[in-house]
Amino acid sequence: MHVMIDLCLVPVGVGTSVAPHVAACQRVLKASGLDHRLHAYGTTIEGEWDAVFAAVRRCHEAVHGMGAPRIHSTLRVGTRTDKVQHMGEKVRAVEDILAGDDGA
Repeated sequence: MHVMIDLCLVPVGVGTSVAPHVAACQRVLKASGLDHRLHAYGTTIEGEWDAVFAAVRRCHEAVHGMGAPRIHSTLRVGTRTDKVQHMGEKVRAVEDILAGDDGA
């Protein structure tokens, strides 16, 4: 099953900046070959269910491996049965509407 998730992974007990931990997770996602996009408060990931959730697990393992004693992750998960939709299509649909606005 194709799935699109939004992952917000927050290591606890590592100090104020979590950028190195987020970067470690991004490396895991890049190595996975899954389509993903980092944004200010998380990462959108899409692909087959098992591959996506295996990558989330590897992100947790990588961040724990950096010394994070605890991780709090929030996931939003979306699936469709009528078609396979990709994250770029979802964004383009809104951008197309905005492009037609007259500024009002």
